[in-house]
Amino acid sequence: MRRTALRRPPWLRPLLLGGPLALLFLLLLVYPVGQLLLLSVYSDGAFTLAPYRQLFASSVYVNVMLITLKISVCTTVLSVIAGYPVAYLIASLPRQHKSAWLFWVLLSFWTSFLVRAFAWIVMLGRNGVINQWLTATGLQDAPANLLYSLGAVLVSMVHALMPLAVLTMLSVMENIDRNLPRAALTLGARPGTAFWRVYFPLSMPGVAAGAIMVFVTAIGFFIVPALLGGRKEIMITQLIIEQVLQTMNWGFAGAISVLMLIVVLAVFAVYDKLLGLSTMAGTSPEHGRPGSRSAMLHRKAQALLAALGSASDRLLALLSRAGRNTGRNTGRNIGRNTEPGRSLPMRAFVVLALLFLSVPALLMIPLSVAGRSGLNWPPSGFSLQYYQELLAAPLWLQAGLRSLIVGLGASALALLIGTPAALLLARSTMRGKSLLLAFVLSPIIVPRMIIAVGLFYFFAKVGLVGSSFGLMLGHTVIAVPYVVLTMMAVLRNYDMRLDLAAQSLGARPWQTLRHVTFPILAAGLMSSFLFAFATSFDELTISLFASGGMSATLPKQFWDQVTLQISPVIAAVSTCLLAFIAVLLQVADRLRRRSLQ
Repeated sequence: MRRTALRRPPWLRPLLLGGPLALLFLLLLVYPVGQLLLLSVYSDGAFTLAPYRQLFASSVYVNVMLITLKISVCTTVLSVIAGYPVAYLIASLPRQHKSAWLFWVLLSFWTSFLVRAFAWIVMLGRNGVINQWLTATGLQDAPANLLYSLGAVLVSMVHALMPLAVLTMLSVMENIDRNLPRAALTLGARPGTAFWRVYFPLSMPGVAAGAIMVFVTAIGFFIVPALLGGRKEIMITQLIIEQVLQTMNWGFAGAISVLMLIVVLAVFAVYDKLLGLSTMAGTSPEHGRPGSRSAMLHRKAQALLAALGSASDRLLALLSRAGRNTGRNTGRNIGRNTEPGRSLPMRAFVVLALLFLSVPALLMIPLSVAGRSGLNWPPSGFSLQYYQELLAAPLWLQAGLRSLIVGLGASALALLIGTPAALLLARSTMRGKSLLLAFVLSPIIVPRMIIAVGLFYFFAKVGLVGSSFGLMLGHTVIAVPYVVLTMMAVLRNYDMRLDLAAQSLGARPWQTLRHVTFPILAAGLMSSFLFAFATSFDELTISLFASGGMSATLPKQFWDQVTLQISPVIAAVSTCLLAFIAVLLQVADRLRRRSLQ
């Protein structure tokens, strides 16, 4: 009777594990964003639609939204198409070789958007790498104006967001059984047909999830269009920044945010109608009853895949025939190889894609130690003057120190809040786990600009603008999802029987946690901490609004320098950031491999 009386109610454990995260998001995500959206219809104590009348009174804002959609859709399509072979090859590699290839994707993924955008400014400039190469090869007589155009924006945005598409698709491809396409080959299917009819449909949830993630991120992007775009490439987030920082027109900023949210939700609604949101979790889409619209779409998709398979088989046959006619082994290897990821053309394409991702940022290294060539290419001489100027500049040092403090604090809070939620999602059998996971991922799904403006309005009310604590809280909100996702992957490989064995030997729950659970999960916890720290350290959008005038973080200081005056010192800053992220990735990867052993 006494044990029955002391037994905890079943709702207490989920509340203790998920309560802190829910409270954080309600206070710093739902309430601020809700307040911002409410300002678009409520002003001076009365209901009003004036911001929406202003929004649709001129065709300028609608055209900007259409430009935003065009750039976002093009970026999504190009990122997914170029990223699919990269994810396919990495997923097919043995574990001992996978980390080396994956490192370059992760390095590009975690390298600051500002560093990568600045690298493209240097590469596309009149005296940049591309113009110098085109002139040297005779393809043009004089340097061309490559900057401030739609092409420059698309190239830089694909470079920025393709790693996100690769990592999202890779998470699904790694769980696909490679024996299934081989089984199709043994039953008489040709390699192209086996890929398009067997493997590609299984990878479709990853393709769709990657496309959704890239599109949502692209539609809220402002760094690349502001730095590399012209007047015809203005995106909707740039209008929000203008309305908040220049005119303080909160109602109109809220109306623009509502328009952006409607577009994002419409994309999710279309995705749910075609495939179903459940496919983002890796489940097979429901094709509906015979004769239904979904069943008709399924049949059309199957016919399209069959046509692609036949076309691929014809192309492979032509390459094989050409290889035999020229006496080379390339065509013969392509025809015999049942793993396209191991073929020479596939590896060559992936190498070019990884060079595209990594070379722009790596070019900052020789420019940072150049003599008097500045940011022109090729660099001449050798000098450490830019590093000396960097160390002598108090603004850069103060910004770096503040980013370090805020990053450490935000990472610690994200770890304390996200780890119990990951345990709840990975081990609990409670109802509504899919809704809880969607709530956890909401900072990734909701455009970052809307979160930043909402937090700025909320922080202005409570006096947290310009404070390190306010930045710490804002960065915690966006870092928690990465902690939850990382710890869920670690907990899936954790044997709970070890805890039960300790408890059967008389250990109390806290003793089990201290002597058994924590030592085993320590590597995974440290890996989550480092990923959260990298997220906070590179955060610009929230810092742009909430950091205040003179108390800038390192990304905010970088942004101010790039937008006001392009200096070679920025190349030294970019090199330091690149080296810092590379070291973090190496440490996190070693810890992750230890946690999965």
